[in-house]
Amino acid sequence: TILYGFADPQWYPARQSIRLDPKGKSLRDEEILQHLPVGTTATLYFKDLGPQIGWTMVFLIEYTGPLFIYFLFYFRMPFVYGLDERFTSSPHPVVNLACICHSFHYIKRLIETIFVHRFSHGTMPLRNIVKNCLYYWGFAAWLAYYINHPLYTPPCKTRKIPYPTKNPFTWLFFFVSCPNYTYEVGTWISFTIMTQCVPVGLFTLLCFIQMTIWAKDKHYTYLREFKDYPSLRMPIIPFLL
Repeated sequence: TILYGFADPQWYPARQSIRLDPKGKSLRDEEILQHLPVGTTATLYFKDLGPQIGWTMVFLIEYTGPLFIYFLFYFRMPFVYGLDERFTSSPHPVVNLACICHSFHYIKRLIETIFVHRFSHGTMPLRNIVKNCLYYWGFAAWLAYYINHPLYTPPCKTRKIPYPTKNPFTWLFFFVSCPNYTYEVGTWISFTIMTQCVPVGLFTLLCFIQMTIWAKDKHYTYLREFKDYPSLRMPIIPFLL
């Protein structure tokens, strides 16, 4: 294949595809003509794969972009959020933590690309780099814009009393604090009755004991946290326990 490169320098080896059949697979670089399934004469078909780029360079471009794009939003460059917010910082610790995590992720990928990865296929069509960069660079800019926005506030965790909804499976909240445990114990009791098997019954008993402990802990936490917690509710078994 290198002979084509001598004829026209733009057809460097990575750009060439040599095939025995026009619609067949490309021959590998290490294949030898004498070992191919051909007779004394053979017709080889040449295809120009177009401009190529090495995989190492592909990943360096893909991962370097998000790293620096994120910093543009984190440091609030003047052209991002306006002159009034330029070079200001967020008062929320989660914004700084998000920048550290995001940067660490892409720095790790860059180090892996340089020192760890070995690629079986040496190149990729150059036209694909645009699509790949749009994915990595575009999403980096999109998420960085919102996380580092001056108006961004982390979601506040407000605990509320769980109440039944229109979903029938939530109606047990009328009677117990942990209906998920009630349902699970009920299914294992049904399985025990169905199988009439002693090990299953023993497993169900142990599950019930453990889930009762968890349900009581959660129930008493609700009672301490909410003064108006429904008095009718029990931890796991309606009206009993």
